[in-house]
Amino acid sequence: MSRDRYVDFLRAWAIGLVVLGHWLITALVREPDGEIRAPELLATVPWTQWLTLGFQIMPLFFLAGGHAAGGSWTRARAAGGTAAGWVGARALRLLLPAAVYSCLVLTAVGICSTVGVDPNTLELVGWAMAMQFWFLPVYLLLSALTPPLHAAHRRWGLLVPVAMGAVALLADTLVVSVHTPYVGLLDYVIVWGVAYQLGFCWRDGLLTERRPLPAALAAGGAAAFAALITLGPFPVSLILVTGQTPSNTDPPSAAMLAWAVAQVGLCLLAAPAVRRLLDRERVWRAVRPVGGASMTLYLWHMLPVLIVAAAFYLTGLAPEPTLGSAAWWGLRLPWLLVLGAVLTGVVRALRPLERGLALLHERTRPDPGSPRLWLPWLGLAASVTALARFATRGFAPDGRFPVLPTLGLLLGTALLMAGRRTTATRNRGKPRPAPREFV
Repeated sequence: MSRDRYVDFLRAWAIGLVVLGHWLITALVREPDGEIRAPELLATVPWTQWLTLGFQIMPLFFLAGGHAAGGSWTRARAAGGTAAGWVGARALRLLLPAAVYSCLVLTAVGICSTVGVDPNTLELVGWAMAMQFWFLPVYLLLSALTPPLHAAHRRWGLLVPVAMGAVALLADTLVVSVHTPYVGLLDYVIVWGVAYQLGFCWRDGLLTERRPLPAALAAGGAAAFAALITLGPFPVSLILVTGQTPSNTDPPSAAMLAWAVAQVGLCLLAAPAVRRLLDRERVWRAVRPVGGASMTLYLWHMLPVLIVAAAFYLTGLAPEPTLGSAAWWGLRLPWLLVLGAVLTGVVRALRPLERGLALLHERTRPDPGSPRLWLPWLGLAASVTALARFATRGFAPDGRFPVLPTLGLLLGTALLMAGRRTTATRNRGKPRPAPREFV
């Protein structure tokens, strides 16, 4: 089965808007003592919270992920693969670049901590380099749950995301009304899981066989979102704003769920026109490299901010108009262009590393025939725990090196790689199968 170009486009579109959105709202200020701080644009200039409706595009990434995972798991089952082997291989595909990225950043944190870099500065930098990590533990958990979720999809179809949405609404009600502890953690998986589950439905035609359904999803989701932010307690911002309660992202709220449903509907409505564009080879050649480098872009896109901060802000060369003023917005274009140029250089420099990681993944991904199929599950648990810790505390909490999360990520990645080594040793000398496409 050939790849769906539109699914790859959605992945590239989502990553591109995430990068652009993070850069757009990032503001830097150099204090008289030379310290760099990052004021929060969404809190300082409240009207900018409306911009998050366009830039909070991660529901489409989960939708595309569900579409791809549904096809991949179906093919693996047909070939006699096991859940542990399939989940381990997909997890390792994400964890290898994430682990390398983390090790490089943590090495820099360790060196800076040793030479006495200001703890507040180190904590800020560590947070900036880990701010995108919230996505990884959630996506890994949904990947691990794909076999039972897909089994439920095959039996009940659209009833599954409807039921998940109902559970998410109940959990959010408990969080907002009575502040029930820990219940909100469920919404991280369930709200984003609705978009992921809708990806299964989309792939199997359940969302497109009834022509009014995409329009109903778009209109119903948008109307529910409007009601929740005007009549309900939820803010308009779809990105976390300090001090804002309740939040739409921490945990994902009913308003976020409504907006995710609306985005899915809009995505389905736009599909025919965008697919016609993607059939043009010139357009596809422009989209394909972005999708292929999506993980690299996602992980490394804040490094250019640090490079530009060091080059222009620490040296005092950057003009610093009042945050949110006309002059400040006027400087956003050159800011974005400079960051884009730096990121292009970073991505090109990382191409040999990408190729090496792809080869390493093929050699070490868990083997469904391994007698140690418990290793991927244990490795996944350790990795998700470590990544969640980085996502919430950064790479330098309180300006210190995070020893336990670092060990957890290393252990988790090693355990995921260990399943392949047990059979690689036994099968040494036998011809290796041709590399398989990941999704």
